[in-house]
This record gives sequence, structure tokens and C-alpha cells, in this order.
Amino acid sequence: MASSKQFVDYLCDQMAQAKVSARRMFGEYGLYCGGVYFACVCDDTLFVKPTGAGRALLPGCPEKPPYAGAKPYLAVEEVEDAPLLCQLARATCAELPPPKARKK
Repeated sequence: MASSKQFVDYLCDQMAQAKVSARRMFGEYGLYCGGVYFACVCDDTLFVKPTGAGRALLPGCPEKPPYAGAKPYLAVEEVEDAPLLCQLARATCAELPPPKARKK
């Protein structure tokens, strides 16, 4: 089941202070913060790339793959706490490598 645009828009609104945007990818959505891909939304569930900072902010958060064949991500179940989601986006992106330059 594909994610609803309404849910993705809600997540982007929740993380507006972190300047999070969504891009449609393979029938689902990828989330970006400052140009860095840090999460995806699959089946109306937020999956965040696992980092030390993310695990510290969400202790006990289950890790599971967003789709078959994927590596485990943090499966974020509580998406109502906007400040926490913004902090999670920023902290996760701070630990991820910058995006590679696109060839022209």
C-alpha cells in the first residue's frame, strides 16, 4: 500500500522548522533536510536512517526495513511531537555524509 500524500504533507508540516521536503520515489516518498536524504515514508510509516544521534533521541525505537531487501531504519511511530521530529531530522543529517555532486 502506497503512502498517502496527506500523511507526507503532515510530516513535512511537522518538520517545517527543519526545512524538510519530500520527493516522490518509487511509489513512496523520500524526505530531505538541507538536501540530504535522511528518511523515507513507506506504507504511511516514517522510517529514518539509523544514526547514533537518532537512536539517542528515540531510545527503544524499533528498527525494521521500510521495504523488502532494505537495511533496517528507525520506524518512528509517534509523529505528533514536532520539536522532537525537527531535532531528529537535524541530528540525523548532521551524522550523514553530504550529498554527492550530480554530473552535468
